[in-house]
Amino acid sequence: MLRTGKGEVAFAGQSVKKKTLFALLLCSLIPLLILTLHAYVLPRLGPTAHGGIGTGFLILVTSVVTAAGSYVIWDLVTAVTRTAEIVASGQQTQGLEERGDEIGTLMASFARMSHYDAVTGLPNRALFRDHLTRALARADRDGRSVALMFLDIDRFKAINDTLGHDVGDLLLKTVAERLGDFLRKVDTVARLGGDEFAIILEGIGRAQEAATVAQKLFKSMARTVTLEGHEIFVGLSIGIAMYPNGGKDANTLIKNADTALYRAKEGGRNTFQFYRPEMNVQVFERLALESSLRGALEREAFRLYYQPQVDLDSGRIIGAEALLRWQHPERGLVAPAEFIPVAEESGLIIPIGEWVLRQACAQNKAWQAAGLPPLRVAVNLSARQFRQKTLADTVARVLRDTGADPQCLELELTESLLMENTQASSMTLAVLKGMGLQISIDDFGTGYSSLGYLKRFPIDNLKIDRSFVSDVTTDPDDAAIVTAIIALAHSLRVKAIAEGVETKGQLDFLRALRCDKIQGHLFSQALSAEVFAQLLRNGWQLAVN
Repeated sequence: MLRTGKGEVAFAGQSVKKKTLFALLLCSLIPLLILTLHAYVLPRLGPTAHGGIGTGFLILVTSVVTAAGSYVIWDLVTAVTRTAEIVASGQQTQGLEERGDEIGTLMASFARMSHYDAVTGLPNRALFRDHLTRALARADRDGRSVALMFLDIDRFKAINDTLGHDVGDLLLKTVAERLGDFLRKVDTVARLGGDEFAIILEGIGRAQEAATVAQKLFKSMARTVTLEGHEIFVGLSIGIAMYPNGGKDANTLIKNADTALYRAKEGGRNTFQFYRPEMNVQVFERLALESSLRGALEREAFRLYYQPQVDLDSGRIIGAEALLRWQHPERGLVAPAEFIPVAEESGLIIPIGEWVLRQACAQNKAWQAAGLPPLRVAVNLSARQFRQKTLADTVARVLRDTGADPQCLELELTESLLMENTQASSMTLAVLKGMGLQISIDDFGTGYSSLGYLKRFPIDNLKIDRSFVSDVTTDPDDAAIVTAIIALAHSLRVKAIAEGVETKGQLDFLRALRCDKIQGHLFSQALSAEVFAQLLRNGWQLAVN
């Protein structure tokens, strides 16, 4: 044990305050103190004091074990020390009783801290497990079912990151209050940590009753909540496991409810899923995919393909969208729709996204160095990437390292992502736009844009989603939507790009509406960097007439 600073010592390789270390050491001597008290001190004070102090010491030991934090331990040790002083000074039972009341109040406070969540006041994970064990025992005795529901708040991290943890805590309290108002007294609702809650429904006869409860929960959360001037919609994802079919003990039921919750979030959020045995297989496959993804960057197993973007007036290739592919050692080329959601949820999308950005910029620079005509390469940004406070710094560093011209880089974002926090989105876009980049809104028409906010974003292109383009010649509704988007783009003085163009009929329709650019299999599928370069060398272009 070495001295490291004023009031601190080195203990077990860590810097520890003297007061804390003394408290911990003193707590380790409590069993010896109890033996000494019972053997030598208490017999001299009579049976009343003997029983009262003995019980107090035993309760204190229990509190020391269960209470969290070194300073909580210190307060308890202080109480123990003061009680010992009373005994040593020979004060009578009245002094001990007064001190016992004080210790009792302290212990009650610590007992609540160890069993209830500090933010919401709900039972915490430890108390929840105790309630669940008891509920399963009653269900086994009565031949009834128990429904265990795991819930979390959709996009809670985004709320925390953009609006702050104070607003996040207020939202947790609001959700806790609504859950508490909705459920029966016999039910248990607990906060397990983060934005995850659990509900134990006892006396359930069949799964349909649990489904009805889940639907009512969605309805109770449907009202938006205003917190510190921010209007927030509360969406929930719910996973349900039923006892005994979904698990015959607490641990299994918890694991399976968590698996069902995972599947609910994967299925689009603001929905619920019952646990099914095959889910475990799917989760295992997902974990295996995530594990393989972690090694893919190290093995340089990712590839970028480039789909040409064609100007409809000239027919020339004026740009390309960089599309990520994964060359899996066993499964071959894996499409992004299969692994991007896994990368997004696991956080791997951050290093993968930076690799894509760097590779696209470096490749474009290499094309120009080879004497090919300059063009703009579009890179998709994920939600996690866009929310990063260091995004602008990352983009600037990549441009500097690769020597790429900022005007040759285009960043694509979905409209739903931009609308999550319009003020923060506007600020981020302004910084990126100030660097000389182009900004495109991808999959336009599929989200929930406000045109009032849209006109404030510094954007250059609106990309019409392929779902509208595919039926534009046969579906009047899709034709009307595409017509409106092109007109909107031109009124905002930005370019309209149609993706997924595969037929001559679609091309003619878009050309008649003066759509600015297209991309799709009608002209070319996504190509490797080498084949794309050859296309440019050959002067390949779309027929104007």
